[in-house]
Amino acid sequence: MKSTIRKGIDADDMVPSGALLDTWTARGWTDGLLVGQLSAFDHLVIRTRHSTYEMVVISPEGAEVMVRGGAFFPEFTRVRVAGSSLGGSFLKLHGIYLGFRMELADGARMIVTSPVEMVQHGDGAQPEQLM
Repeated sequence: MKSTIRKGIDADDMVPSGALLDTWTARGWTDGLLVGQLSAFDHLVIRTRHSTYEMVVISPEGAEVMVRGGAFFPEFTRVRVAGSSLGGSFLKLHGIYLGFRMELADGARMIVTSPVEMVQHGDGAQPEQLM
């Protein structure tokens, strides 16, 4: 007797297309920035789904910034922008991109934000309200 067994597709089996290596490597990466391509003292404002962060670049090469905002940074704190991810194992090193979560390391912990919705860079970057 011949039989075919197929597994149905569960919601648990689905992953965002950005979490697939082929999609990740083919991505244009035009909707954000790399901290290493900025200059010292550049000013950024990043709004995520739940918070607004103000950043001042300290060392572009090391992706070190001073950050204020969100629940974890009520005062300016020195952190390293580890990069952006979808919360999985791929990390766009030292980058901040729309739709991705920032991963910020302060030496003792790794803070993962909610998805980035807006990035402002330069003189016009003014935080509306830091949350």
